[in-house]
Amino acid sequence: MTTLHIIYFAALCDATGREEETLKTEAETAKALFHELTEKYCWPFSEANILVAINDRYRPVDTSLQEGDRVVFIPPVSGG
Repeated sequence: MTTLHIIYFAALCDATGREEETLKTEAETAKALFHELTEKYCWPFSEANILVAINDRYRPVDTSLQEGDRVVFIPPVSGG
């Protein structure tokens, strides 16, 4: 298992009820983690609409995760 620090923005923060969390996961990629969290929190987004940053750098969703990574999921945002 890998321990990760997850940060949530905008609608993902609303859906999870928190801005961040540390969790242990079997997910090997950001995409697998996204699907794990989607199942846990019932997010209304697909990975095609989400940006992911790992350790403060934007990365593709198929990027491998390492122990202690800081993962940020950024949903589509709208504003006026």
